Amino acid sequence: MTRNAPELILASSSPRRRELIALLGLPYRIIASRYEEPPAPVETVSLPRLVMQLAEYKASEVARRLGTGWVLGADTLVSLDDEIGIPLGKPGCEEEAIRMLEQLSGRSHYVFTGLALIPPWPEGGRPDPILSVARTRVWFRELSETMIEDYVATGEPMDKAGGYGAQGLAAPLIERIDGDFHNVVGLPLCEVGRMLERAGLDWHRAPRRIQMASDLSPQ
Repeated sequence: MTRNAPELILASSSPRRRELIALLGLPYRIIASRYEEPPAPVETVSLPRLVMQLAEYKASEVARRLGTGWVLGADTLVSLDDEIGIPLGKPGCEEEAIRMLEQLSGRSHYVFTGLALIPPWPEGGRPDPILSVARTRVWFRELSETMIEDYVATGEPMDKAGGYGAQGLAAPLIERIDGDFHNVVGLPLCEVGRMLERAGLDWHRAPRRIQMASDLSPQ
């Protein structure tokens, strides 16, 4: 790794984040974090603090295990409220996905993505992470019962926070977006670039090529 062309390690198995991180044009690897997320809170919490904490836990698990490389962790939550609220996680069944979309119908909601960039892990110490959070407001059009049921029947909502994919079949349901669209997909690239610059890594000066070595198997 050089200062001008750092290799990133994405601590996520999300296919959407894999596609987005490639747009930076940096060499990168995928090593899924083994950190097990706790159940979604059932009471109001500080959502920016929560997503940053979860992102740091995910990235730190991979960084500690590898001991080398710059590790990027991310976590995304959806909420009907602003910064203090109860997050909408991934639906556990079709009925839950329908309930989520009924809540989102005809109103705005917020998408928060926490980010953690961990420097190479030193022996006998713990590096200071660079933390950040991106916030995007999304407005849904009014959805009919049939529209919701037909969308849920596609299966797309089942692995996505809030029960929808902005980059997929839910695109026609979204009336407008205020903020980073890529944040809604799962990885706010503009903020990731700023974090790399804070670390002294000139990502934009790297060769504009895409390299990937994937490692998703347990080690």
